[in-house]
Amino acid sequence: MSATSDPAPTTDPPSPTPTTKVAWWTRGDTNAFFGLGFNILVNVLTLTGLMIGVIGLSPDNVLGTVLPALGVALILGNLYYTFLARRLAAREGRDDVTALPYGPSVPHMFIVVFVVMLPVYLNTKDAIQAWQAGLAWAFMIGVIVMIGAFVGPYVRKLTPRAAMLGTLAGISITFISMRPAGQIWEAAWIGLPVLAIILIGFFTDVKLPGNVPVGLAALLVGTAIGWAGGYMSVPDLTAAVEDIAVGIPDQRIDLLFNGLGDLAPLLGTAIPLGVYNFTEAMSNVESAAAAGDNYNLRSVLLADGAGACIGAAFGSPFPPAVYIGHPGWKDAGGRASYSLASGVAIGLLCFLGLFGVLNYLLPVPAIVPILLFIGLLIGAQAFQAVPRLHAVAVVAALLPNLAEWGRGLIDNALSAAGTTVDEVGMEAMNGAGVIYEGLKTLGEGAVLVGLILGTIVTFILEKKFHFAAIAAAVGAVLSFIGLIHAPEVSWAAAPEVSLGYLFFGVVCLAYWFLPGARTPVEVDESDVVAGH
Repeated sequence: MSATSDPAPTTDPPSPTPTTKVAWWTRGDTNAFFGLGFNILVNVLTLTGLMIGVIGLSPDNVLGTVLPALGVALILGNLYYTFLARRLAAREGRDDVTALPYGPSVPHMFIVVFVVMLPVYLNTKDAIQAWQAGLAWAFMIGVIVMIGAFVGPYVRKLTPRAAMLGTLAGISITFISMRPAGQIWEAAWIGLPVLAIILIGFFTDVKLPGNVPVGLAALLVGTAIGWAGGYMSVPDLTAAVEDIAVGIPDQRIDLLFNGLGDLAPLLGTAIPLGVYNFTEAMSNVESAAAAGDNYNLRSVLLADGAGACIGAAFGSPFPPAVYIGHPGWKDAGGRASYSLASGVAIGLLCFLGLFGVLNYLLPVPAIVPILLFIGLLIGAQAFQAVPRLHAVAVVAALLPNLAEWGRGLIDNALSAAGTTVDEVGMEAMNGAGVIYEGLKTLGEGAVLVGLILGTIVTFILEKKFHFAAIAAAVGAVLSFIGLIHAPEVSWAAAPEVSLGYLFFGVVCLAYWFLPGARTPVEVDESDVVAGH
């Protein structure tokens, strides 16, 4: 079964009925606004800490330039996605269209800091030079995503939905859910009551008195518990208030051009991560389509790429992107305007320099349960929005991101102990039951690997063995040039893995000629959960 294709339908779209009116704001928008707003808030607080604490950039530069630059990108991007939502609602005559959520890309926050900027900083001891490298990298990510806008719709048309949603679920379960889950249980007395409010409020039809928004109620309860229990510090908050400084967005083309002058070393990560960006966006658009809102992929990718380029020109090395979680905000009642409201609110906080204050005002365990909610919903959608036959393919698509997450934990733990995998030795790792090398190979290029594995397994389940062989051949090519299963793009980057994919394809072709191999498999669409 192939995913819903992106090209325009062959028949004219239905005209809006006279009674259909797209509201600018609904009660559900309020719920989704608080949820998405706190989601973005956590991410901006995190990247602020990374720039100051890891790269050593001065708070003046972070609060006065980086965050206002990000604010510009957030406001412009969310304004555009609100326009897309209202246009889709008017075209289809519906009042329940949900805008795509948009904010700073979570994986890229850590990649640009630890893979791009930190090595430059360690070599030069110059935080400004590291910042310039990050800007050049983010700009190239944007260019690659915009190029991907012209091939992404065709990839989406050919890739089974199980592969895309399974890959998205892998990202969601590992990189979106696990860290918040750990943070909740670090201070369970704060996080668990908040989680209870989130789960009951968003997964059931029980309303709070006065229809108080679930996200707001959860934040207020968690913050009250955190302050009453001594989790937060008044002196830290007072110091942060004294450091408030308004940041006016200002183009920093000079910094960007300086970074672009030494672009070559950055391409090794910019190319595969640019591909990652447009494939993840493709999966997010498919997730929205599975929830009932079929957006044009090319429009989304062009906006994502432009947002990264604009942000870099103003001084932000953090590419924004369409977020995972559209079905969650749709279930929460979000419609066309919640994302714009979130972007404007966070943008204003960026301009006003209030993130230092918020960092010491809001307990992290009171904010992160909303991320766990999104992770749960996206993981469930991957199984609900595909035929039951394809569940195995969803699990196969999950595995690469699980491997990448596990490998990252191992690396971080060893780094905290002052050592590395190379120093410990592969023999010692294997002796301790840690299959590090296999996890690393499987997890390199995890998003693309998930799409390949999910596609192969889907075609096998449907006995389309010749298509499975073609997908395996694609995996062989991508492995050979290093886009998957290798740390960098190069010729013959992972020849053994490439050979393995080729042998896999040969086996599939051999089965294609066996008796009964071409008997059609009936795919039961009746067990797909509508609207999810």
